[in-house]
This record gives sequence, structure tokens and C-alpha cells, in this order.
Amino acid sequence: MTRIRRAATAALVGGGLAGSGLVAGPAGAEVTRFETLKAEKPALQGRSFGERGQAEKVTGRATIALDPADPRNAVIADIALAPRNAEGRVEATADVVLLRPERPNGLLIVEIPNRGRKLIGPLVEGSSTEASGRLEQADDAGRGFLLSRGYTLAWIGWQGDVAPSDGRAGAGMGIRLPVLAGITGPSREEWSFDNTTSPIEAPLTWPAADLDPAKARLTVRAKAEDPRTTPPGLSFRFVDAGRIAITRPAGFDGSALYELSYTARDPAVTGLGLAAIRDVATFLRHDASARNPLARDGRSTIDRAIGFGISQSGRVLRDLLYLGLNEDERGRMVFDGMMPHIAGSRRSFTNARFAQPGRNPGPHLDRSYPADQFPFAYATTTDALTGKRDGLFLRCRLGNTCPRLMHVDSEYELWGSRGALVTTDTRGAELEQPPEVRVYMITGAPHFANPDARTATDPACALPVSPVHAGAASRALLTALEAWITDGVAPPASRYPSRADGTLGAPAHLYPPIPGLPYTGLHTPAQWVEPGVQSGPEPAGPPVVRGTYPLLLPKVDPDGNTLAGLRLPLIEVPRATYTAWNPTRGVAAETLCNQKGGVLPFAGTRTAAQAAHDPRPSLEERYPDAGDYAAAVKAAADRMVIERTLLPADAEDMAKAAAEGRLAR
Repeated sequence: MTRIRRAATAALVGGGLAGSGLVAGPAGAEVTRFETLKAEKPALQGRSFGERGQAEKVTGRATIALDPADPRNAVIADIALAPRNAEGRVEATADVVLLRPERPNGLLIVEIPNRGRKLIGPLVEGSSTEASGRLEQADDAGRGFLLSRGYTLAWIGWQGDVAPSDGRAGAGMGIRLPVLAGITGPSREEWSFDNTTSPIEAPLTWPAADLDPAKARLTVRAKAEDPRTTPPGLSFRFVDAGRIAITRPAGFDGSALYELSYTARDPAVTGLGLAAIRDVATFLRHDASARNPLARDGRSTIDRAIGFGISQSGRVLRDLLYLGLNEDERGRMVFDGMMPHIAGSRRSFTNARFAQPGRNPGPHLDRSYPADQFPFAYATTTDALTGKRDGLFLRCRLGNTCPRLMHVDSEYELWGSRGALVTTDTRGAELEQPPEVRVYMITGAPHFANPDARTATDPACALPVSPVHAGAASRALLTALEAWITDGVAPPASRYPSRADGTLGAPAHLYPPIPGLPYTGLHTPAQWVEPGVQSGPEPAGPPVVRGTYPLLLPKVDPDGNTLAGLRLPLIEVPRATYTAWNPTRGVAAETLCNQKGGVLPFAGTRTAAQAAHDPRPSLEERYPDAGDYAAAVKAAADRMVIERTLLPADAEDMAKAAAEGRLAR
């Protein structure tokens, strides 16, 4: 990771999306300056999006200035210590990209960038990550679903350890943050290198305050559950304040976990990245002046706003909600709707001193970082281990700023991201969701499949990798969320494994005895972790696991496919068992293959199934006549259209693909 850098203070005059732009705003405004780096009208090589017309695009930067005395800002860690401008405000400058059709529908979708990347394209539009980041060529908008519906799109940089953009196409989106120069404190790094190179250099998130190796501690262990050790042959040196070189001991493979505890210096106020999302979004939504690129003729063109986040950025949306940042400095609601996608029960490690927002607790790596601690659920509950009472909707209730929220997970999140804690309490009992919340699971889906994914082998995984893609369901749910916040039309009921309907159970004995299915109950545990304590000049001790929460997993049908959730035609009319888990092969033994699902095909004939002692009916038994499979897919897709979990155009595409033998499998 690159070191988080200080906020920039210089800005240039630029043109807004509507052809004008001002630099400075009134003193005390949340966004005080908008700088346009590049304006494109028309964008996307002049591609037209039906009745919505061509697209306009602006790449720019927004400077926010926060009053540290405002109670709504007090939740931001270290804001009281941050350097201030001449007006006594704390500044940060965020990268911004805007894209809208000529005739927008008044709804703004703010996608929170994932490690500086735009991912709504690969999910919703079927485009590549490269095309989604670039948004220059006509095909970069993929199927054009979002712009054709009239949505205005915005991306706001928030992550301080992503290099800020210089306006180049496809560059990552970050934020320039103030630094607390001279402040020191404990920090911790964890690496798994996937090789055995020795010595090997590794970057530090924060610069070391002291380059004496004796003032830091390096350990190694094979698995997250193992004791941290300092075997003979393990050593390190500081290459400089931002890097160390590790000499590795014998007896550990490439998946070993190396952990460094050290004293860091000069933290940035990383929580300002969350405030930037709040303040830039509310500026784009409400500001009617010419300095807002989305304003026209002295009025705002935005009536409603949705916060959208995928994986890391879905977790950040949950942070915004939990910290009360869906309310701006004037008490207004920022996002009418939110859609955290594949966040599981986690949040992010952002609003803290020496934070590391890029950390992603998984089956093997980063499991002790504070990105997945209580509260897990939207409803307010009591933590069975600590006695604390809290919930993600607790603060927005106080200001009447709770959004209508669709929580959408892949099935992998229940195995790898502790997803069941969204719908159960910390004792494993069923939770009633707040009335503003719907919870959905895409059955059989891995964490994030490519739009054109097919079943493929991965040398690191025991099973072929699942191709289940969540795009079609996401388009339907986004359309339903629009109707919910715009017209008050209730969305489809929650579709998630549940204790109430018996589709959620203990990890043991979930699957029937299917030959070749290596189920052993592997899942990422949910643990109460306390940070290590620093005593005197010694580095802080390691994090300590104080307890484990019961974690329930989805129950399956006789084919081994999960019963609950949004079962796309690929699952409802199966030709294989699609698991959302996949064991590792070779390295990181006894853990899940990170973010991957698995596929175990059905036997082609009854004879082959009997020979393999496979209890699953064969393909010839399921679909004995030509056209049976395609007819069943069409019927399943049509049922989803009636349920509003699939759009008619997607149902038609799936039926046609099944008839032509092209449906992903």
C-alpha cells in the first residue's frame, strides 16, 4: 500500500457537467471547491441510450471542509487533532467521477469505489473491470442498463491509501487527507506471499517511527488459529520507513502468515473519507448553484439518491450507516436507499487511528483486524459475549434518516463473511429485520464472478470454480429499490436462509453423501477479537480471540443446492451441484478457497450415476426429451419475473441461452 498523503490545497477552475463550474463555495459549506479536470459531452463516443439520449461525463475533485465542533462530525476519529484551514475547518479533497444521460430521471446512484475501482459495471452492465474504470469507449457502458433507465452515476474517492487520481482514464479513485504529523502509536501488518522467496520485501501501511528491528516484533504461523512463533531462521530488517525485508525460516509453505507489530508515525485522518462520501453526495443532491456540476438553471436535478457498494465498499456503506453519516451537517438524509452488495456481516477498518481500510478478513488472511466486530445486524441487539447493545440502524433512528435498504449477499458470504449474523443474533436466534430492510442471497453464487464466467478449474481449489453471476438479480433488485424509494412500492420479500423457515442450520451434516463433494463443514468463524495492548516501548501484543459466536449455514436440497435465497434458473433447473464454498488444494490447508464457489456436475446417464453411487438423478433422468431443459429454464425465469426478482428482458435472454446451449454452467 502507498502511504496516505496530505490533503492538497491548490485547485484549478474547471467546467461542470452542464458546461460551467466555480471553484470556491461559501465559507462553511460542506463542499467548498469543485475542480473539473476533464469534461466530456458527449461521452462514450457519442453512444445514445434510447430516450435518455447521450451521456455526459466529468472527472474532477471536490474539497470538503468540516467543522470539528459539529456533533455530527465528532464520530470521526482524530478530527479534533487534525490541521485546520484559516476558517478553522478540516479539509480533504476527494476524486469524483460523474456520468449522466442528457435526460436524467432525477435518481442519483453513488457507487462507493472498491480500492479505487468502479465495479458496478461488471456486476450490473456485464462490462469488464477495465472498461468500467475507463468509461471512454462506447462499449465501456456494457449493456447500458443504468443510463437507459435515466440514472445519474457518481463515484467519490474515500480511501486514503489509494493513490489519488490525476484525471487519467481508468486511474484509481482516492482522497487527499490531513496527516497528524509527529503522532506515533501501535500498528500491525499481516502478509501471506503465496511463494517461498527469501528474503522478500513487504510494504508497511504506515511509516515506522523507529527503524531498530529490536523495537518491533515479527512472527510466523501456518494458519490463523496457530500460535504465533519466532523460529530460528526468521528475521527482518527495515529497508526504509515504509518497507521491511523478511528472511523466512524453513518449514513453512507459501501460505504462511507473517505478522509485524511495530510503532508507526504520522497517521492520516482516514475517517474523513467516510465524511467525504456524505458531503459530496449531499452536495451533488442538494446544491442548486452553478458550482454543482449536476445543477441546471439554478436548480438541483436530483430528487432521490441511492448509495451502492460492492464487497469492501458495501462494508463501507454499513460503516456510514452505523456511524450516523447518512445524515449531513444540516440534518438532511443523504441516501434514500442503500444497497450494500456482498458485504456479509462486516464493516471496514477505516474510522480509527492507523486504520487499514483495505484489510479484508477472510478464511486465511486478515482475520484479526477489526472489520467484522459487533454489531453485525441492522436491528438493535445485545452482544451475548460483551453485553453491549447496538445495531446498524441505532443512530439513524435518532435523526429519522434511516434509508430503505436492500442487503444483497452472494451465498459465499454465509461461508466466508459470517453472513448469517445479519439475520440472527449473537446466540443464533432469528432476528426480525427493521421495516426498512430487505435481505437477499444469490443462491450458489461465489463472492464475485466475472460476467462471462464459465465453470473452470483453479489449481488452488479442490472443485471446479462456480460461474454463478449475480448481475440479473441485481438489476431486478435495483429496479425494485428505485420503485420503493420513489413510489413507495414495496419490494420483493426478503429471500435469505432463515431459522424461522428451517433453511439455516448448524455446519455439521448439511450435505447428503455425494461422491466427490469434499464437504467437511469448513467456514470462516465469527470471533470476538480484542486488539493487542502496548506496554511501554515494546510493540503491542497480538490481537486476542475472546470468544466465538455461533454461525449457521444454509441447508441444501437432495442435489446439494441450497434451498433458500434467489435461485436463478441455473440453480432452480440444475445440471450440477453449485456450492458457494470450495476447499483449498495444496496450500493453506483446511481453509476455504478465498471467495470461490464450486461445481460438481451431475452424471450424464442413470447407469453412470449408479456406477458412481451418486444419489443425484442424472441428466437423462431429469431432462429425457429434447427441449425439456430449455422449457424448464423458461418456466423458472418466468416465475422470477412474476416475483420481481428477474426483469423480463433477462428472463428472455436466459430462456434463449438455454435453448441454444449457452446458459453459463
